[in-house]
Amino acid sequence: MDHISEFDIRLEKEAYYAGETIHGHVILHTTENFKLRSIRVSLRGQAHAEWKVLVSGDRRSVKDDQYFVDERLVIWGQDSSEGPVPILPRGKHQFPFRFNLPESALPCSFESRTGCIRYYIKATVDRPYASPPQGFKYFTLIGPHIDCMDEQYLKPMVGNEIYASCCFCCTRYPVELSAQLERSAYVCGESIKLRAAMDNRGLEKAWLKVKLTQYVEFFIDRGVLGASREQQKMVLEYKGDPVQPGSAMKWDSAKTMVLPVCPPTLLGVCRLIQIYYVLKVSVEFEKAGEDLQMHFPITVATVPFRIPNSVHQPQIKYEVAAEHVEGGCYIGPEFLLGQVYDGSDVTQPSALVLYRPVYVCTTNDCRGHEH
Repeated sequence: MDHISEFDIRLEKEAYYAGETIHGHVILHTTENFKLRSIRVSLRGQAHAEWKVLVSGDRRSVKDDQYFVDERLVIWGQDSSEGPVPILPRGKHQFPFRFNLPESALPCSFESRTGCIRYYIKATVDRPYASPPQGFKYFTLIGPHIDCMDEQYLKPMVGNEIYASCCFCCTRYPVELSAQLERSAYVCGESIKLRAAMDNRGLEKAWLKVKLTQYVEFFIDRGVLGASREQQKMVLEYKGDPVQPGSAMKWDSAKTMVLPVCPPTLLGVCRLIQIYYVLKVSVEFEKAGEDLQMHFPITVATVPFRIPNSVHQPQIKYEVAAEHVEGGCYIGPEFLLGQVYDGSDVTQPSALVLYRPVYVCTTNDCRGHEH
């Protein structure tokens, strides 16, 4: 780019919560005195969903957008086309800026092929008589605020199911399954507190199965019905040892059901994308297949469980989502680190990953303490 050897956007950190202040700098290194009308910076939070549908035999794209934050600043010059064009002296310049994120509930950063939620800083160098170069800097928004200590999540959830086979119209050989979920909200890195017991008085072997599934729902407003799509991903799965006929077992999840890094529960915050999790506890019989299914809603929180008066509180870190659940990566030509993008088509490898959202995770697990 003529007269520009460096153009970049740098932020104080990579992850923010609602209500925090974003501090950053636009870095511009010019090799000559440079006619420049202004440097503009904007903050935007946007959800986008898009996929193809079949209409009268033709495949058409349906898409929708929702904006959560949209603010703009002029950090150098003036945002007007009138008057003389000022000159920026050659050299390396750092232009500071700041934005205040709203206190309202904001959805988390999220990436998938069908839909995404992105937060970014955009810088535009408005020079006369030429296309203005633009730079994008993506950052992660940690949200919404979900506290594991909220009373609604601390109430234990209990389930009991009985399976009875029939022989000549008489009910015989019952198999009983019971399960208790200590609380229903967890931060990534915590052990899910589940206890289960099985009494196998049947005629065949049986296995305890536990499966945590992530559901991601996308919705595009298209009149009365709209268009929707759902994706399911397995987050965790456990299958116990066989329980022989005439025997019983008890199982405690302990450290075997540690929640991997994944996006938090997202319900009622974004109209395009909703994310929720369901824990299924069941019994698999050797011949009869899966039965005695119980379903417990699991909330993936952003604030960890805190043990009162304990020195063993979990430390928080931020990690990329597990590869087997939604929350992947952003790939696109419009953001090039340390380079200038002028709006033209840019060819780059499709495997080049430019941005990955991060999510809250505990560094040590204190779930062995009872509350």
